[in-house]
Amino acid sequence: MGDLAELLESCPGLHPAATQEGYTRVEWRESRPRAHRIRVRDHTCDCQPIVYELCQAGGLRFIRRYYRSDKVLIQESEWTRAAEAEQLWMKILLGQAR
Repeated sequence: MGDLAELLESCPGLHPAATQEGYTRVEWRESRPRAHRIRVRDHTCDCQPIVYELCQAGGLRFIRRYYRSDKVLIQESEWTRAAEAEQLWMKILLGQAR
């Protein structure tokens, strides 16, 4: 129990679950500036090499993915209606999409 408490104190952010069998493959696209302002509505913990953000801009939502290795690769899902983006966000958090 002590180890769990230490982990929660040191890293309290959201962590996506491990990828589940039969997961949905997200079509990730190169990030390109499409709006002057982007609001990050939620995000996963940045202690992992891949960080996800649920973003909103221009009345649409999308998921942004940062892949950090030797250099940072920033990709985005399709920009879509809020309900569809929220579903994709939950699938990513549950390990049902990557």
